[in-house]
Amino acid sequence: MTIQQLSIFIENRSGTLVNVLQVLKNAHVQIVASTIADTAEYGIYRVICTEPQRAFDALKEAGVAVALSEVFALELDNEPGCAAEAVRTISDAGISIVYLYSFLFYGKGILIFRTDDVDHARETIKANGMKYLTEGDLAD
Repeated sequence: MTIQQLSIFIENRSGTLVNVLQVLKNAHVQIVASTIADTAEYGIYRVICTEPQRAFDALKEAGVAVALSEVFALELDNEPGCAAEAVRTISDAGISIVYLYSFLFYGKGILIFRTDDVDHARETIKANGMKYLTEGDLAD
């Protein structure tokens, strides 16, 4: 029900992101989605990819500060309001979302979110019959 996400810590200076992307390219890892949250000194580059463990190993070997974490990936119809309904369902269950981002994947909206209440989120997703992606879905 969850997928692995890379959180890559990069300095806010020219060339740092290029170096990370080159490591992933050399490891033959396909990026499916990514986002950067930045501060004045560094950024957190969050990546969903086809082979997160291979990407993690390659980045570690290259001396890049990286972590693997579990996130939820909800599949939504590509229609206005679907994200709002999904977030409302999660919120109404009393689950706090730490961060969230979205993208399109084969014509479906994908909502990635992280929460500190993983077990409650799993229960809520199951109880409400919400669709979700698995690691296998990303490899197809």
